[in-house]
Amino acid sequence: MILHPHPNAGGTMNNRIVQELYKTFQRRGFATLRFNFRGVGKSQGTFDNGIGELSDAASALDWVQSFHPEAQTTWVAGFGFGAWIGMQLLMRRPEIRGFISIAPPANMFDFTFLAPCPSSGIIIQGENDEVVTPGAVQKLVDKLRTQKHITIHHDTIPAANHFFEHEMPQLMGSVDKYLDMRLDPNSPIK
Repeated sequence: MILHPHPNAGGTMNNRIVQELYKTFQRRGFATLRFNFRGVGKSQGTFDNGIGELSDAASALDWVQSFHPEAQTTWVAGFGFGAWIGMQLLMRRPEIRGFISIAPPANMFDFTFLAPCPSSGIIIQGENDEVVTPGAVQKLVDKLRTQKHITIHHDTIPAANHFFEHEMPQLMGSVDKYLDMRLDPNSPIK
């Protein structure tokens, strides 16, 4: 499941990064869903400061799983606000085995709920992100890395701004490299 950036900043399921994540997971054979949070596009409702959006994500995951009860693993990926919602979702859903969190807004939202973080994943940040400060993300990564039984990877994409405007190939290369490692049957991370 792929979650889009902040609705109040124009985030939708048609965001460029969300679309690229969708293509990557589809290419690898995942049953993949991207959707608009409440009040975005033609979705009903209004923005709910994360509470309703977390409910949207949980409902969407239930819906996908109803069509694919045979799925052995569940992943969540998010960009910005979607990364924050995705990290909250993985705390509530033990079947989520991995996450990809792009520019998680650690300087804007509280991530202390990740205690302990239940699954391994990767956090990817732009070196020149003008919205989500790299220092706040590094602090989050450092905190998560103190936890046992999970492995947190962290990639910083040189010269990238918040939207990875000119660094999309590097961003998606980081995602692909991480998925190659995690999906390898011999991966040390299960």
